[in-house]
Amino acid sequence: MTETLFGGPTLPPAYPERAAWGTAPKLRAWQQEALDLYLQNSPRDFLAVATPGAGKTTFALRIASTLIDSGAVNRVTIVAPTDHLKRQWADAAARVGIAIDPNFKNSDGQHGRGFIGVAVTYAQVASKPLLHRAKTEAARTLVILDEIHHGGEALSWGDGLREAFDPAVRRLSLTGTPFRSDTSPIPFVEYAEDRDGIRRSKADYTYGYGNALRDHVVRPVMFMAYSGQMRWRTSAGEEMAASLGEAAVTKDITSHAWRTALNPAGEWIPAVLAGADKRLSEVRRTVPDAGGLVIATDHEDARAYAGQLKRITGESPTVILSDDAKASSKIEEFSAGDKRWMVAVRMVSEGVDVPRLSVGVYATSTSTPLFFAQAVGRFVRARKRGETASVFLPSVPQLMALANSMEMERDHALDRPEKEDGDGLFNPEDSLMEEANREEKASDTLTKGKFEALDSQASFDRVLFDGGEFGTGGEVGSDDEMDFLGIPGLLDAEQVGTLLRQRQHEQLNRKNRKKPAAESQVPAVPDHRMLMDLRNELAKNVAAWAARTGTPHGVVHTKLRTVCGGPPVAQANEEQLQARLRKLQDWFIGRK
Repeated sequence: MTETLFGGPTLPPAYPERAAWGTAPKLRAWQQEALDLYLQNSPRDFLAVATPGAGKTTFALRIASTLIDSGAVNRVTIVAPTDHLKRQWADAAARVGIAIDPNFKNSDGQHGRGFIGVAVTYAQVASKPLLHRAKTEAARTLVILDEIHHGGEALSWGDGLREAFDPAVRRLSLTGTPFRSDTSPIPFVEYAEDRDGIRRSKADYTYGYGNALRDHVVRPVMFMAYSGQMRWRTSAGEEMAASLGEAAVTKDITSHAWRTALNPAGEWIPAVLAGADKRLSEVRRTVPDAGGLVIATDHEDARAYAGQLKRITGESPTVILSDDAKASSKIEEFSAGDKRWMVAVRMVSEGVDVPRLSVGVYATSTSTPLFFAQAVGRFVRARKRGETASVFLPSVPQLMALANSMEMERDHALDRPEKEDGDGLFNPEDSLMEEANREEKASDTLTKGKFEALDSQASFDRVLFDGGEFGTGGEVGSDDEMDFLGIPGLLDAEQVGTLLRQRQHEQLNRKNRKKPAAESQVPAVPDHRMLMDLRNELAKNVAAWAARTGTPHGVVHTKLRTVCGGPPVAQANEEQLQARLRKLQDWFIGRK
């Protein structure tokens, strides 16, 4: 049966646009390796962690067909986070000859004739676990748990999953992001103590973003960060102003400046949307059907952003709202078409597959590592070698840290350390924010009403790529911004890094040429603001390199001084700081 399900011409596995979603005939190297491991051990429970876009569906369906062929199972239940994903799974399964009913309701009792199983949501199982237990016990059942980290979202969900699927003969759990901000255990996942005595989830097979990028399975992602001046009024009536992403401010000020930037009535979001559309136009020169996605905080903002995109492009974008009964069909229509933009609140944040998405705008105040990783995952699926992804986002510390740690592999921890982890996974505020964002009313309560956004101005800040930072900042519409918006849409990761470094050097040279000749005739007076900015930029890059290599910050600084010369950072001048930044970028590009 395997030959009939997956037979036919061999296709290069890095080009999934040539095969229907989840049905590539030839397995990628990681899929084959994971499959061999699974068949060798024949485990009852198996957890596969693979970065979004890597092809978890193809892997799972190959296991399903193999187990059906061998007679090990005669029923399949697929559990997914949303109704849209139920249909997506059923469509993929049908294309390889496995009949799955995505329309099964708890009230039906039995699935339709001719189907070997059903696709249901986590909420559906949690509401009637005994019904699903009876169905599981009635046959030799394989349960595929898609994005299994959802099983830890609520005690009732976890208990319901255990009750329903404890009798299953096989359970295959899949996720691209096993980590969570809370400590609720994920059902059917094994936890083991690490060196610090913290119990962390243990995957049977892991395929991270870094490996997938090197295999050309996913796209390289450039993060286009925008800063600017924000002004708002507090609940006490006091007017406040701050630069977005300014380091020396409180969390509250950062939060309010961030929210001010996302306000549709200001000038920041229209400027960023315009920049993202210019980037999309450049990508569409070589990828004609490339599309963009704006992820908004709530329905009101989503509609406002859609109106702004229509004014920018002359084309009405597709708007996906969670209370729209036609949301799934709209996503499918957008995926199959060539429209430029889609705007969504949460419907396209996880699992939903729209391979042509190449440009994103992260216009939401949600900052949990889980949500960020899933959101960025919408843009990384590679259809052919050389496609790049660009994600536009506010220049705030939380997002900059997440963007710089794209390749970091995290697990879910059941125990909180005595001190908060550097990646913020144990920050109670993250958990509260994630909980709040499940209900838009709660999100509105947390983020709106505490202040009144007055006005916002946007400026181009920098580009983050592969743990490095590039660009010297600039006004919106300036050559400094266009240097990066105009990067070609077809480049592999190495070419992207080389080009970013080249643009960085060009900008530095351009700024040096603009200095008045008189400056050379007058004793130089150090610009303390510029020096502080350079020190901050150097510190961020050193932190990113330290995280990547596991080298202490002090050792990195010492090595830079040895290679480049000069005094410690606090006494270094502009030229010496620039030299260290350039050397760091050389290390990032060359992996030295």
